Amino acid sequence: MGSFARNVIENWGTIGLLVVVFVESGLLPVPLPGDSLLFLAGFFCSTKAGSHNPHLNLASVAIGAFIVAVVGAQLGYGIGAQWGTRIFKPDAKIFKTKYLEKAQEFFDRRGAFAVVLARFVPFVRTIVPMLAGASSMKLRVYSAANVIGALLWAVGVSLLGYLLGSHIGESWVEPITVGIVTLSLIPPFLEWRKHRAQAKA
Repeated sequence: MGSFARNVIENWGTIGLLVVVFVESGLLPVPLPGDSLLFLAGFFCSTKAGSHNPHLNLASVAIGAFIVAVVGAQLGYGIGAQWGTRIFKPDAKIFKTKYLEKAQEFFDRRGAFAVVLARFVPFVRTIVPMLAGASSMKLRVYSAANVIGALLWAVGVSLLGYLLGSHIGESWVEPITVGIVTLSLIPPFLEWRKHRAQAKA
């Protein structure tokens, strides 16, 4: 993931970052390295122009990533609301009907918090917008949660990379990114374990 993220930034710069964040925010159910890209982009915002590393503009990265993250997720919600019943089928490989039913139950219990939390979970952040739209989550509730989640994720992770950039070497970027992803997986794991225990009971 780290090498892919670096290649995207080295070859396409901020535009490449924004395209990946936009697509990953709710358009295609594919695991893209949004966390790595945002953190690495923030790191490269702290480097000096002319160094061996790329140099990016912090405002362009943070604000741009926030905007495309919000727009991408809103489009994902719209896709789910418009075509959800046709996308989710019992025999589908990814969009199974049972996932939609579980999502409805989960949104009923967690509401907007689920949308915010999903931003920090790879792959999950891609399918949650469609699930929210297909499960008839209220648009205003989803939109508010989408903005908050995008702000914390897109701006927060890129700023973290920027702030740590002057204190760490590039060799620390990948381990820190792995740590961020690992921490983000803890809440979903706890939720899954709780649900499994309830099912057994």
